[in-house]
Amino acid sequence: MEYTVRTLVAAAAVSLMASTALAEKLTIATVNNGDMIRMQGLTDDFTKKTGHEVEWVTLEENVLRQRVTTDITTKGGAFDLMTIGMYETPIWGKNGWLVPLDDLSAEYNVDDLLPAMRAGLSHDGTLYAAPFYGESSMIMYRTDLMEKAGLEMPDAPTWQFIREAAAAMTDRDNDINGICLRGKAGWGEGGAFITVTGNSFGARWFDEDWNAQFDQPEWANALNFFIDMMKESGPAGYATNGFNENLSLFQQGRCGMWIDATVAASFVTNPNDSTVADKVGFALAPNSEGVEKKSNWLWAWALAIPAGTQKADAAKEFIEWATSNGYIELVAAKEGWANVPPGARTSLYENPNYKDIPFAKKTLESILAADPNNPTVKPVPYVGIQFVAIPEFAGIGTEVSQEFSAAYAGQQSVEEALAKAQALTNDAMEAAGYR
Repeated sequence: MEYTVRTLVAAAAVSLMASTALAEKLTIATVNNGDMIRMQGLTDDFTKKTGHEVEWVTLEENVLRQRVTTDITTKGGAFDLMTIGMYETPIWGKNGWLVPLDDLSAEYNVDDLLPAMRAGLSHDGTLYAAPFYGESSMIMYRTDLMEKAGLEMPDAPTWQFIREAAAAMTDRDNDINGICLRGKAGWGEGGAFITVTGNSFGARWFDEDWNAQFDQPEWANALNFFIDMMKESGPAGYATNGFNENLSLFQQGRCGMWIDATVAASFVTNPNDSTVADKVGFALAPNSEGVEKKSNWLWAWALAIPAGTQKADAAKEFIEWATSNGYIELVAAKEGWANVPPGARTSLYENPNYKDIPFAKKTLESILAADPNNPTVKPVPYVGIQFVAIPEFAGIGTEVSQEFSAAYAGQQSVEEALAKAQALTNDAMEAAGYR
C-alpha cells in the first residue's frame, strides 16, 4: 500500500513537471480595437485551460502594421502570434513567412469559416491565418437626427443622399457633425476609406497595364466630393481621424452618420459605452449615382504564426481558443450576443440567439456584397477592394494616403495631391518592374 501511494505521488509529480515544462509564454502583437481589448480581458480562460501564459503588445493600427512587417521581414522573432489581415496573409504565406494552419483540430471546424474570410486568408488553398472577426463596411446613423431632419434612410443610399442628410443633421451650435469619416493617413486607415469611395465613383488604382490612374476624372470627382462634404458637415481635424477617433465621436453623440467597419456596430449600440445606443440604424454603404459599385470593403483581423517562432504548437492552441465557437459562446455568456466577434463563422448567422441582433443582417449582407476579384467598375489587374494585393502596396498606399490627408487638412489642393500620387505610384511601380 505504501509503495502504491509513493508511486502515485511520484507519478503525479512527474506529470506536473511535464505539464509545467510544456507551458509556454506567448507574445502576441495586436491592434487596439475594442474586440481585441475584450479578448485580452478573457485570456485567463485560455491560461486555465492550457497552462500557457500570454503577453500582449497592443498597438495603434498603423504602428502595428509597421512593427509586425518589420519583425517578419527581418526575422526579428519578437512575436509568437501576430494580428494581421487579408492584405498581408496571402503574400506572407506565399513567401513562407507564416506557419500553415492546415492541421487545426476537427473540433475547431475550419469549414465553418465564412468562405470569403477563408479565401482571403489563404494562399493556394492553404489557410495561413484564422479570422478573429470579419468585416465589411456600412452606414451607422442616428435615427433620431434623421427623423428630425425629415429624411428617411434608404436601405441602399447614394452618396448624394448621404451628403444631403449630413448637411441636414449638422448642428454646429450643439457640436453635432452630420458625418464622421476617416481622413487619417495610412493605407489601412484613411487610405482604405478613400479607396472604396473612389471605387464607388468609378475610380481605380491601376489600369490593366499597371499605369496609375490618379490623373483620371473619377479620382478628382471622388476627392472633391469627399472634401466638400466634410467641410460642410464633418468634424474639425478630420484629416487625423481614424477608426478609434470616429468611434469615440459617434459614441459621444457628436456624429449624425458614420460609415466604417461593420464590427463597430456592437460598440455604438452598447449602452455601457455609447450615449446613443438606442438611436442607431444601419444601411448598406453608399454608391455614387449612376455607378453600381458600393463603397464597402472586405477585411478580417486574423491571428497568424510567424514561421520563426519556437512555440508554434502553443500558438495554434491559442488560435483555436480565440477564433472558435467556444470563444464566441464565452463572450456571449459574459457580455451578451451583441458583443461577440462577428463576420467569421457561418454558424453565427444561423444561431437563433444572434439572428435578432439589429445589425447582424446588414453585416452579413455587406460582407456577401463585397467582391475582391471585381472591386472596380473598369477592369483591373489586381485583387482587393480597399487595397491592391501586391507587396509594394503597403508603401505606395501609405504615401498616397499622406498626400490625400494633406489635401484634407488644406495644406495642398486636390490637383496637387493627385499629381503627386500619380507620380510616386508610377515611379514605384516602374522601380518594382510592373511597368
